[in-house]
Amino acid sequence: MNWEAWFCLGTLVVLLFALARNRIPTDAVMIVALTIIIAVGSISGSVNLPDAGEAVAGLGNPGLISIAVLFVVVAGLVQTGAINLARRLIGTPKTVPQALTRIFTPVIVFSAFLNNTPVVAMFMPVINDLCKRTALSPSKLYLPMAYAATFGGVCTLVGTSTNLIVAGMLEESSGIELQMFDLAWTGVPCAITATLFLIFLGHKILPDRHAAVSPDQDPRQYTVEMLVSHDGPLVGKSIEAAGLRQLQNLFLVEIQREGQQLAAVSSRQRLRGGDRLVFVGVVEGVTELTQIRGLISAVDDAQSLGLNVSDRRLIEAVVSDRCPLIGSSIREGLFRTTYNAAIVALGRGDRRIPGKIGDVKLLAGDTLLLDTDDDFLKRQRNSSHFHLVSGVDNSEPIRHERSPIAITILITMVLLVATGAMNLLSAGLIAACLMVALGCCSLGQARDSVDWSLLVVIAAALGIGKAVQMSGLAETVAENLVAAAGGNPWLVLLAIYFVTTIFTEAITNNAAAVLVFPIAVSSATALEVSVMPFAICVCVAASAGFATPFAYQTNLMVYGPGGYKFTDYLRLGIPLSLIFMLITILITPLKWPF
Repeated sequence: MNWEAWFCLGTLVVLLFALARNRIPTDAVMIVALTIIIAVGSISGSVNLPDAGEAVAGLGNPGLISIAVLFVVVAGLVQTGAINLARRLIGTPKTVPQALTRIFTPVIVFSAFLNNTPVVAMFMPVINDLCKRTALSPSKLYLPMAYAATFGGVCTLVGTSTNLIVAGMLEESSGIELQMFDLAWTGVPCAITATLFLIFLGHKILPDRHAAVSPDQDPRQYTVEMLVSHDGPLVGKSIEAAGLRQLQNLFLVEIQREGQQLAAVSSRQRLRGGDRLVFVGVVEGVTELTQIRGLISAVDDAQSLGLNVSDRRLIEAVVSDRCPLIGSSIREGLFRTTYNAAIVALGRGDRRIPGKIGDVKLLAGDTLLLDTDDDFLKRQRNSSHFHLVSGVDNSEPIRHERSPIAITILITMVLLVATGAMNLLSAGLIAACLMVALGCCSLGQARDSVDWSLLVVIAAALGIGKAVQMSGLAETVAENLVAAAGGNPWLVLLAIYFVTTIFTEAITNNAAAVLVFPIAVSSATALEVSVMPFAICVCVAASAGFATPFAYQTNLMVYGPGGYKFTDYLRLGIPLSLIFMLITILITPLKWPF
């Protein structure tokens, strides 16, 4: 090998070590590695290393841009509540296999067309509530659910960012364009087999374990009152059918109806327009409650504040002993007029406050949950009226009336790409613009939805992959793989899959795909066979990271809530990895012959 190849190899070793240590943010490590490669190439004047322009050319990769616009499409679905429709499909299963069966179907379908992270985030509170109602162990459900999101991701072109990146590199290097459902030939058999394994056998491998930290331990208990809208979709529904028995960290205490109090509310109790519902719970539960269509604040109508939906959010504020409204009731003190904020909930230690919230007299130390605008933070952060003022994450009002529009946009985008009428980038750009233009999400929400650090990681990885290719390192490794396999393409394919899997478990899925893909292309060239089976294997192997919590972001998301240990991932993840590897190696060359 020339010195450039040795230099790239050394850089990769240090890079992999730094990423595996997980001490420095991934995007910072990747940028530093790329910067070193650019600097050495510029100083040495080597033509075997990319210059600055070649190294950052990945920023214009169609796959990278497609990932960015799909974040906006998902934001439109989240902000309209369209993504929450699957909660009703779960019901109340009695056993773990029944629960997994009902969970897997919507998770796999959603993750085939949406980013895995919001899908897993959406189902985490559903599983939490399900475990409370059925006494099922969280450790039996959380990790299989996260894995199911991965199963769906390998079935379509848009299922994961990894697929889009590999598709972009494949088109650039070979002129081959992956279609929407090309990956399904391998992904669907993998998903079906792995699903059956988890439902009938895999969950038995996981121990009965509960989370080390429960969100129920939050000492701040809010009392919140909501009204059932007279013309809303909840009128006539039972408490159970309305989903008010399936709220996370929130309990329905009573219903106030026409001057009467209905305590110990039955799940079969039918709701009427104008019912005042009294709940007790923590802030996460209150946030979920305010996003249910058909419920409005019973204290103040926040829409009368004159704020646009996109400008509203929930703010927590603690009343100080210098607040001029202390001793006055919320209604008499004209709180809404004074602070341009509507009180959604009120907390006083860990006990429920009796009576109507509007009649409660404020005391120093009361915690208020306010529906207001972002400017409230600027106005009151340093005010003597409140000790603490902070925003509540993910508390923007849900635009339920726009959900049919968001779903229509998504379906249209998928159909345009699936039928070949439009490529993914074009359809995605149109869909993202329509999500903003038609009010499914605001421009600010669209901008905030994009995971910029992920895009930086991918762009930097593309630059490093370019260096691996230009330096001759990819060709050298490929030649050695081919020689070790005796020129057998099946064995080389197995080696490519195995190396990609190891990289995925040790670093990140996108970086693994970008770094191994040049080796896969060089291997196909050396064997004088089609690159397609190798590209498909890289896609699947880079996504199928099951054996460690760090291989995939969704794996890490359920680590704490499920009360898992590192060994749990090994015990369940290794068999799943072997299932995916066996099926992929056997099926892929049948669809795309060497």
